[in-house]
Amino acid sequence: MKATAERIEKNTVVLEVEVEQSQFEQAVDRAYRKLVHKVSIPGFRKGKAPRVIFERFVGKEVLLNEAVELVVPDAYQQAVQDTGVEPVAPPELEVVQLEDGKPFVFKAKVVVKPEVKLGQYKGLEVSTPDVTVTDEDIENELKKLQNRYARLLTLEEGEVQNGDLVSIDFEGKIDGEPFAGGQANDYTLEIGSRTFIEGFEEQIVGMTVGETRDIKVRFPDDYGKEELAGKDAVFTVTVKLIKRKELSPLDDEFAKDVSEFDTLAELREDIANKLKEAAREKADAQVKQQVLEKAVAQAEMDIPEEMIAAQTEETMQNMETRLLNQGLSLDNYLQYTNSNRDELRARMREDVITSIKQNLVLEAVARAEGLEVSEAEVDAEINKMSERLRQDVAVVRKILEARGQMGAIKENLLREKALQFLADSAVYV
Repeated sequence: MKATAERIEKNTVVLEVEVEQSQFEQAVDRAYRKLVHKVSIPGFRKGKAPRVIFERFVGKEVLLNEAVELVVPDAYQQAVQDTGVEPVAPPELEVVQLEDGKPFVFKAKVVVKPEVKLGQYKGLEVSTPDVTVTDEDIENELKKLQNRYARLLTLEEGEVQNGDLVSIDFEGKIDGEPFAGGQANDYTLEIGSRTFIEGFEEQIVGMTVGETRDIKVRFPDDYGKEELAGKDAVFTVTVKLIKRKELSPLDDEFAKDVSEFDTLAELREDIANKLKEAAREKADAQVKQQVLEKAVAQAEMDIPEEMIAAQTEETMQNMETRLLNQGLSLDNYLQYTNSNRDELRARMREDVITSIKQNLVLEAVARAEGLEVSEAEVDAEINKMSERLRQDVAVVRKILEARGQMGAIKENLLREKALQFLADSAVYV
């Protein structure tokens, strides 16, 4: 097979692919063996008619067209690999030559990744992130531990306070009429969690067990359900149960109960170390984001609409998968948010374009600097994935290969390496 590539526009390439006559003849024979079982020919059992009889009955053109369908996908993929083009959308195909005794020739017009003209990408100035961990930060983490391991005491009497867990019945009405989703019984709510509409939880503070109170609130103007947005509502609320957290004192016994340490000092030191590590990781991410944004701003590229459309659809598919994992379909989500697929695509557009530009710049940096990803690095990444998934390495590799994702892993690692290169060459100010 032979393939040539000619760039006819900025982001459009035409591949001309020639499939040898002998190879195409094999495809014609495969087409015959596939179709002969689907056609009834007088005088022959289905699937038993000789090829010459079959051709006379259905016509040579039918066989040739079926052979084209069989041979083009693999030939196109091979041509893409041989010429090194990087398509971003399905090709437009055109048959150039389809005759007995001659090679089969077709053209594939395809939109490809745009060329990137890098501006300055080394020595970019970035602000130095703050990685300070204060005593207050450490104390806040200790308080979180206190709350996590607190005992819940059921109160026989007393008033609701901020931080209490209450069990409530409620019914909401707008203009005196109940509305969908505005009722619940035995609902558990943490006061101060801001789970409900602004002003709802604050008005429960001070209520006692068995007390019923009308709580007036206003739904936000940007509330998810349009029929409720900006509306005034009255909730009739009854407090049925109050539970209050009993915090353990911060001492050595507390440290022993909630960690592997024997003293509060050791626990505090461990928290400090973890906060410092988290601060360093956050700072590293901030630096990388800064240099990437600056490198993209100084690069030149013309992104084809086909690439934006393809990436948008992939983003939507990923979103749909995440929603399904949460038990929600995309259509239900759109209905809940009073939106549709076209509006969702429009909202995604800017983020999609930004993502495309960032990936293209990182790939261009990797080429410019001759960066490569070794098989050992790929193996190490698969090992990390197997640990996260708690699966055998061989099983994970087999799944990735079956899904055709090995190339994507290598590309991601190469982009990460390019991003690290940008960060390493940055100038801190």
